[in-house]
Amino acid sequence: MTEFASFREFYPYYLGEHRDRRCRRLHFAGSTLVLLAVVLAIATGRWAWLWLAPVAGYGFAWVGHFAYEKNRPATFRHPLWSLMGDWVMYWQVLRGKVKL
Repeated sequence: MTEFASFREFYPYYLGEHRDRRCRRLHFAGSTLVLLAVVLAIATGRWAWLWLAPVAGYGFAWVGHFAYEKNRPATFRHPLWSLMGDWVMYWQVLRGKVKL
């Protein structure tokens, strides 16, 4: 198992685990659904929407890894840094620094 001293060191590895454009697209879709679920829960006061957040976030991402990348999601080995990586990559997609 690869160990990393910092998130800055981990993030290039994280991007390398997401080379396939379809995997990145699934990550982006899942993260967008996470945000939508949180917004819906807050806006409606129906906290049951929050169950959708981990299902959408991890579900879409894991399909991308198992179906397209053919690798184990980084979250299995580095859960916190992987979660951070998801949102950094999401922001970089929005800013055009990572292509979908």
